[in-house]
Amino acid sequence: MTIQLVGMSHKTAPVEVRERLALSDEGAGALARQLAESGEIREALVLSTCNRVEFLASGEPDALHRAVMVRFGGSVNGAGSLYHLTGREAVRHVFRVAASLDSMVVGEPQILGQVKEAYQRARASGALGGPLDSLLSTAFRVARRVRNETEIGRMAVSVSHVAVQLARKIFGDLDGRDVLLVGAGEMAEAAARQLRASGTSLRVTNRTFAGAERLAAEFGAAAVPFERLLELLQTVDIVVSSTGAAGFILSRRTAEGVIASRRNRPIFLVDIAVPRDIDPRINEIDNMFVYDIDDLQQVAASNMEARKQEAEIAERIVDDEVDRSLRRLRARSADPAIVSLNRRLETIRRRELERHSAKLRSLTREQREVVDHVTRGIIGKIAHRAIVEVKRGASEPGSGVRPEDVRRIFGID
Repeated sequence: MTIQLVGMSHKTAPVEVRERLALSDEGAGALARQLAESGEIREALVLSTCNRVEFLASGEPDALHRAVMVRFGGSVNGAGSLYHLTGREAVRHVFRVAASLDSMVVGEPQILGQVKEAYQRARASGALGGPLDSLLSTAFRVARRVRNETEIGRMAVSVSHVAVQLARKIFGDLDGRDVLLVGAGEMAEAAARQLRASGTSLRVTNRTFAGAERLAAEFGAAAVPFERLLELLQTVDIVVSSTGAAGFILSRRTAEGVIASRRNRPIFLVDIAVPRDIDPRINEIDNMFVYDIDDLQQVAASNMEARKQEAEIAERIVDDEVDRSLRRLRARSADPAIVSLNRRLETIRRRELERHSAKLRSLTREQREVVDHVTRGIIGKIAHRAIVEVKRGASEPGSGVRPEDVRRIFGID
């Protein structure tokens, strides 16, 4: 039985190649079942996301690669984008993917949920239920260790993530805070998604009211006419501005009037427009905190460097867990020989008792139970050392004895 993985990701293939293999959730579950029913493959899982398509299986060597090429060879031949990993490298890759060490943005949390969903689909389809099932459960534990023992997922590395991170430093809990989005483009949408996830209350204004209505509808927010901008600035806690206007939409002089009407209640202004929407001199006013896109990108770059350092710690965690998992998997490879040994010794015991059954008839029921108990104990003691050695031989190659040696010594077919 070999653990094997075939796949492609954002590191090896452009999106136009990856999309040739992309599968729906239902398609991924169905394909996992088909692979597991193919004869040479015992278990299978299919992971299909926007950044990767991967097939994981346990079975005969190269069986998965052949199966994938039969189904998708025409789509990927010549692309040079598929990787084929086996044994330790396959296990390590699975752990790194689940822990977000192989992601486009290292430390992002979405991939673990996607792997778990693929796992549930494969189980529901009957494609898992052995060593691969156990391996994936270990992968989830490894991902939790990485999250708990490193800072890899706690440092924002995108502009929108950084904006939310900085807002938390100013206000603490963002739940229920009033946010005004000025503009309705992609940057505003990304920020809205992060802020909505933090429990804020959103309002949207835009020079074109239809644009405000569209974005507001997407996030369950309120659309407000642009003419009410100054009125809104007197009440909201956070402003995210990305209008693309030719000049400042908020000057220092206007901002001084705003903070006076707010009675110096803090306001966080995030200017992600180019050219800038908000006069940077507003930052000189007490309780008005202004960050432009360069500020946010500098924080993101610093966080990315810190993530790289944390990733080195995470890689050591993964390598440690890979070694443990491989020892467990190798030990499990001895299970058939151990089962056969126990069955062989029990057969010998029963035959001997049957051969002397005439002499045992004179014994009382209690005495026969003692004989049964004693002979089982003898068999257990005979088997114990052999079981210990075959497990050691399987988990630590070069030590102990091989399963085939046990079969030969005890005459097991």
